[in-house]
Amino acid sequence: MIKLFVPGRLCLFGEHTDWAGHYRTMNADIQPGAAIVTGIEQGIYAEVERAPIFEVYSDAPEIADQWSDFSCRMNETELKRIAKSGSFFCYCAGVASYMLEWYKVGGVRIHITNMTLPMKSGLSSSAAICVLVARAFNLVYNLNLNTLGEMNIAYLGELRTSSRCGRLDQACAFGVKPNLMTFDGDEIEVQSLNVKKSLYWVFADLCAEKDTIKILSDLNKAYPFASTEQEHLLHDALGKENLRIIDQAIKYMAEGNAEGLGALMTETEELFDKQVAPMSSALWAPKLHAVLHDPAVQPLIYGGKGVGSHGDGSVQFLARDEQAQAELVDYLNGQGMKAYKLTLQPVHTVRRAIIPVAGFGTRLYPATRALKKDFFPIPCPDGRVRPVILILLEELIKSGIEEVCLVLGSEEERMQYAEFFEKPLSEEHLRKLSPENQEYENHILDIGKRLHYVYQREKRGFGHAVFQAVDFVRNEPVLLLLGDTLYRSTCNKPCALQLIEEYERYNQLMVSIHEVPLADVSHYGILSGVWEDKDETILTVNTMCEKPKASYAEEFLGVRDKDGKHSYYSVFGQYILTPEVFEQLDKDIKRANAEGDHTREIELTTALDKVREQTGMMGVRLRGVMYDMGNPTALRNAVLNYPKK
Repeated sequence: MIKLFVPGRLCLFGEHTDWAGHYRTMNADIQPGAAIVTGIEQGIYAEVERAPIFEVYSDAPEIADQWSDFSCRMNETELKRIAKSGSFFCYCAGVASYMLEWYKVGGVRIHITNMTLPMKSGLSSSAAICVLVARAFNLVYNLNLNTLGEMNIAYLGELRTSSRCGRLDQACAFGVKPNLMTFDGDEIEVQSLNVKKSLYWVFADLCAEKDTIKILSDLNKAYPFASTEQEHLLHDALGKENLRIIDQAIKYMAEGNAEGLGALMTETEELFDKQVAPMSSALWAPKLHAVLHDPAVQPLIYGGKGVGSHGDGSVQFLARDEQAQAELVDYLNGQGMKAYKLTLQPVHTVRRAIIPVAGFGTRLYPATRALKKDFFPIPCPDGRVRPVILILLEELIKSGIEEVCLVLGSEEERMQYAEFFEKPLSEEHLRKLSPENQEYENHILDIGKRLHYVYQREKRGFGHAVFQAVDFVRNEPVLLLLGDTLYRSTCNKPCALQLIEEYERYNQLMVSIHEVPLADVSHYGILSGVWEDKDETILTVNTMCEKPKASYAEEFLGVRDKDGKHSYYSVFGQYILTPEVFEQLDKDIKRANAEGDHTREIELTTALDKVREQTGMMGVRLRGVMYDMGNPTALRNAVLNYPKK
């Protein structure tokens, strides 16, 4: 049984530009469409599994009170007929018919356990159910579709109903985060956006009426070629003016400028009223404008605008703070509307890192009798010879990390780190150094001020070692490096910084990955999934398999590239762990202890895979080279090749 959640979606800026941008296939003078769209906190919860037929049933009163449970054979003709029926389940049938036609799948059982998403209020409840069905088939039958693929199938499936959905509606596939969607003819691109400070949105169903079909019919008459002054104004509003607004909105969100963003919302609504609304009488929206200009609302907001196709459908506001958000929701509900909160949270910049160095280094014995392996000397490209741990710490500092926790085996081991990072050189030794190296000595001591230490007194696996830093992490995302691995970037950004920047885009559990030959997969943990981006650097991880046989990997674990070739990927040695990983490690440790097994190894991979199933995981192919230091052959390779420029 697979549990799913698909949110509704809210278009913050750029409504109507999805279909307008499509007309570039006929008129190259039309500007590409662009919209900022976010998933919301309300949505559809479901459990899905494989079944001999296609069936959807619900415990959610929003559905169960209006429509009875639904089931039918996986028959293309029957599914297409139901898709035209106009019921809530017509959307499900539309997507199922597309899946059957193009992917030859069997049935799926979908149990909708809860629905907090209001219907027919401009929040794309129909798109959410379409994405839910597409994702259910994708996961149950291992179709290896990425998120954009699921979104496109949801769109095409909804087109098989009587609904005339927009191409931005299915943005709910990307979860509760803001995204920039661009529409250039038939091409759609999606890019995650950063939010620097919390933004307190309120949106509300006006509980009035709007005629979306008439609105779209009237506006489409001006495309693909404008012939009147008003039609030219519409093209400008949905074209160059919209692109200007989108660019400014992205800038304000990245800066955390809520006041500027609110003013931009108000400006956008004024532009809509002047250049878009005159094209259709259905866009006359007295209730929307009464709410936007309500004197009781103004002190609570920075700005507001309509939602979706506009008309008297829904309204959205940017509240001044969390308290104003709550007051505004209460006020709008008291006025007979249905109001909801949406708080867009900033992605926590990764400020802390963990490096486990508790291992003895058995494969490098007897050298490890005298020196911990993370103190082995490595020649560097700048001519200095550094211990491994110093190279790692310098990479972290260059990547913006403020504090580092070293996981040691015992308090006695700390003395070696204190001696190196905290004790100044004697005056006699310091005088022998060049001025540059005397300054570098201060740099080493400054690094020492960033270090924290925890101890793994029981050797119970890598996951257990990482969990010792749970108090240091403070319920924030944390970067994890391996203590016996070096990383050399092949671009102008350290590998760790590359990973951190991708985390700030996707706000999800992340592992760095690199390609390994098929013949070597049995030595690695292999990750499989589908690429999310055209450059094939971001992988949605669907499967993790520890040291598979080559024959199994070839059949089940290959990652397909745009040329149809299959490649195989393993962990590169850097991770960004989310708080959910530590929660899972805590459960695994407590479960083992409750069963009386105080020696069971707690593996990080097991916890990662459980979190992946619940909230997802991204693999990031970094531009860099990894040097394993854990055995004599790898150590020799690092000493020879790491110094090369």
